[in-house]
Amino acid sequence: MNTINLFKIALKAIAANKLRSFLTALGIIIGVASVIAMLAIGQGSKRSIRQQISEMGSNMIMIHPGADMRGGVRQDPSEMQTLKISDFEALRDEARFITAISPSVNSSGQFVSGNNNTPSTVYGINQDYLEIRQLEVEDGEMFTDQDIKTAAKVCLLGKTVVDNLFPDGSDPIGKVVRFNSIPFRVIGVLKSKGYNSMGQDQDDVVLAPYTTVMKRILAVTYLQGINCSAVTEAATDQAIEDITSILRRTHKLKDATETTEAEEDDFTIRSQEEMASMMNSTMNLLTILLGSVAGISLIVGGIGIMNIMYVSVTERTKEIGLRMSVGARGIDILSQFLIEAALLSISGGILGIVFGIGASFLIKMLANMPIYIQPWSIFVSFGVCTFIGVFFGWYPAQKAARMNPIEAIRYE
Repeated sequence: MNTINLFKIALKAIAANKLRSFLTALGIIIGVASVIAMLAIGQGSKRSIRQQISEMGSNMIMIHPGADMRGGVRQDPSEMQTLKISDFEALRDEARFITAISPSVNSSGQFVSGNNNTPSTVYGINQDYLEIRQLEVEDGEMFTDQDIKTAAKVCLLGKTVVDNLFPDGSDPIGKVVRFNSIPFRVIGVLKSKGYNSMGQDQDDVVLAPYTTVMKRILAVTYLQGINCSAVTEAATDQAIEDITSILRRTHKLKDATETTEAEEDDFTIRSQEEMASMMNSTMNLLTILLGSVAGISLIVGGIGIMNIMYVSVTERTKEIGLRMSVGARGIDILSQFLIEAALLSISGGILGIVFGIGASFLIKMLANMPIYIQPWSIFVSFGVCTFIGVFFGWYPAQKAARMNPIEAIRYE
């Protein structure tokens, strides 16, 4: 019996029981479709988060005051006053691996324009902040160095603030808005960025010179943070080391000696790359979990193939005996049933790929979820389903190949 004849026999056996064959392959179809759809959702979410972090500035570095111990009590970092203007100036002048740097102070409150008002946060920054956070001025202009020197009461509004304060669609440029009774002249409107991956509205923001927020709103002489951008994403770690060295020097923190330990940093440094790595790890774990759960249905489909192959072997016992009595070898019988199991698995895999891709796009359309179908997920799913078909079809096929021809012919 040559291979072509074995394929013909297997196809006839499948065609003779169309409904049973379809139900047998259904487990594989659902399994492959589930794996492709789940991996597409996981990869799509991962890429979406990565893209949104990149839009916020993938090489951004954030410096904040660190917690400190006072009288045996660890203080809240937000209440610390360890970052000064002198730290910002030292980093601006000496740091080698950053391209832009901005002080950061902020205050939340109610903005009022005429009869309209909205709660929002005003951020005190300099011009580099736009480059660091990848923001653009859509209308109007950015404030100048002179505005910073004079602590001018000027600001730029995000789209959400504009919509809430000027619902009639009037041009806010040149208008005066009040923040906690302090008047600010609007000189620009920021281009909309929408919501980020954490659900935060990036357009609900007001930007003003940092000197204005420090002197006229907060009445402080310290900074709440410093934001900067590394020259490249790959140079982020070098930039952090450089920043740490400069701040330890300006803060007069002692390094370790033979007899004493190094003083603890009174500042903390975080990077978007660090956040992206954490998000990637979380999404990779979620993708593996989703793929594993979906993969269970592949195993269930394989068990279904094994059960049906057992039934097929039992039903065709006399046929097996007749074939062996006229010269068919055990390897021929084994190949016949293995080919039948493989055909069921392969056909189920092909249909599963089609349904999986269709289900992925349906999820994207109905649930508005990001998806990304990776080619390897299709090949791996198809390869696994083929292996499962052969693996679970092997034992019934081997049982058929080991039958005694005389006993098989006499089987009732």
